[in-house]
This record gives sequence, C-alpha cells and structure tokens, in this order.
Amino acid sequence: MYGVPNSEHRHLRRLTTDPINGHRALALYVRYIEVIVIPSLEELAAMNRPIKFFNEMKRIGFKVIAQVFLGSTKDSVLSSMVKYYTELFPGVLFLPFNIPGFAFHRALKARKKLVKMIQDELDERRATTSVEDRKKGMVDLLMEVEGDKGEKLEDEHIIDLLLLILFAGHETTAHTIMWALIYLNHHPEMLRKAKEEQEMIIKRRSSSQKGLTLSEIKQMEYLPKVIDESLRRSNFAFAIFRKERVSFVPGYTIPKGWKVVVWHRALHMDLNIYSNPKEFLPSRWENHRFKGRTFIPFGAGSRTCPGADLAKLEIAISLRYFLLNYKLEELNPKGPITYLPLPRPADDYLARIIKLP
Repeated sequence: MYGVPNSEHRHLRRLTTDPINGHRALALYVRYIEVIVIPSLEELAAMNRPIKFFNEMKRIGFKVIAQVFLGSTKDSVLSSMVKYYTELFPGVLFLPFNIPGFAFHRALKARKKLVKMIQDELDERRATTSVEDRKKGMVDLLMEVEGDKGEKLEDEHIIDLLLLILFAGHETTAHTIMWALIYLNHHPEMLRKAKEEQEMIIKRRSSSQKGLTLSEIKQMEYLPKVIDESLRRSNFAFAIFRKERVSFVPGYTIPKGWKVVVWHRALHMDLNIYSNPKEFLPSRWENHRFKGRTFIPFGAGSRTCPGADLAKLEIAISLRYFLLNYKLEELNPKGPITYLPLPRPADDYLARIIKLP
C-alpha cells in the first residue's frame, strides 16, 4: 500500500480501515491476542532462567499477528508462516542482490512461498461456505469488505497488506513493550500506578466475566499515556521519506521533486515541543495540546501505518497481563544501548521473568 499512487492508496485505505481498525475487528482481535500472550508469558516465567526479553517479545508478537490474520487454522500453517518469515526478514535489510547465496535472494524465495501460502488460504476459505470449524480472522474481514460500487479487494492487495502488517507489526510492538517495561521498572511509582489501574478494572467487572473486553481497554487512562510516552521516548522508526509536490514548505525553500527525510526521533525530542524531552513522563499526555504532526510514531497523513490501532491494542493487552502477574529482574540494567537501526539494549534486554505470588 505504500508504493501505490495516491488516488489508489486513498481508495484502498477506505476499504481496509474497518477490517483492521474498526470496532468490530478490534473487539474480535482482543481474544486472539490473549490466546497467545497469556500462555506465552506463563511459559517464559516457567523457564526460570535469563532470557533475551526483546527476542522473546518478537517471537510472541509474530504469533499474535499470525493468529489475528487467520483467526484459527492448522498449526502447520502457522509454523510455515514463522519459517518463511524468518527467511524473509533478514534479506529486506541487505543490499538487493538477487543472486544465489545472498540474503536478498533467499528473502525473495521466502516471499514467494508466503504469497502462495496466503493465496491458498484465500482460495480455501472462499471454497468453504461455513466458518463453524474456524474463527474469523483479519483475512476473512478483508475478503468480505465491499466498496461503494460493490467492488471487492483484489487478492494481490489483501496479500500485500497482510505481509506489510506482518513485517511492520511484530517487531514494533515488541520494541514498545520492552521499553515501556524498562521505563516502568526504573520508575516504581509509575509501575505501581499502572498496575493499580489494571487491578481496578478487574474489581469493576462481574464475577462471571472471562477475559478482557474492548470497552475495558477503552476505560484505561494511565496505560495509554505510558504507551504514548514509550513511543515518543524510544520510537522504533527513525525516519519517514516524502517527495515534495510543491516548491515551498513554510519556512524553507525545497525544490519540487526533492525527497525529504522526516526524522521522528529528533521531532519527538524537540525542546520547543516537549519540556524535559529526555525524561520519561507519562503525565505530559494529560490534557496535552501539542501541535499537529509533532507526535508521529506511526507516520502521518494518509500514509499513517494502517495497523496503528491494532499495534496499540496488542501492546496494551501484553502490558496488562505482565503488570498483573509478573515482574522483571534486569540482569544488566546499566548495559550499553545501540541506536541504529533502532534503540535497544545491546544484549536485547537480558532479564528474568518472575511470576508474582
């Protein structure tokens, strides 16, 4: 979707908004996220040994996105997605040499396999009139969507969109979850406040309720501030690229056709916008009145990441269950930080997850 012309992009975005970020879709995805996050955290705590927390959150994040895509399917399909994606991702970051032996060549082969696998899923679901044997996922919602004239999304667009969210979604959520917990760990009073909010949500619900609901997530006030401040303080993406369509931007003369780099991290640390920008302060988001486009962790304008709300949903649910049931024992709290291509502890946040009594 990021490589198509503006007119087609706007059309595709209108068609895909509800299946990805609509209320019905997000309410459906809450349970799918819980199904992966709850047992995965239990498993990590049961290891009772140090883990590379960032790597484990990436693994969980990938499983979440795959589950959201498909709703429910054979374990073999999920395993294949993991395998092909593991081959695809490294090649995207290497020089584009389509020559046997190079990572980019392996990535192209893996992408072909992923495309075929998703196409087979689409064909199989179209051939099945009943969905009783499986739960609906994002792929089903995308197949159902219709435009004003009854037009459906083409398979090519569905596949590209799923691959985009698969590529962009799992690592960005893992990154934000990791940094949110690091910051909370270093600020005990904020950690207490975030945990108490989640405990209060449980107290307000009926005894018969099982699992979290979208309405409860929307009742959260402090945790969203923690998430936004984590996104601001340690934004995953370092820049976005745009092409000038006019010859002038207020305050600057930029020739038409030139490419412009918008540096997220510099913007989010600008003293003219954020006071004490190096400090982690969720309170800065209370009644904030920042000017438009001064907070762009998911991009801006019509090219904003289509899965932004889904990403925040996954982050909120993961943090909720961690805050309620676990604590982190950092093993190298003053270790070095690397900043390119993304800010992260050099040891991928070596820590032990301890289950609370």
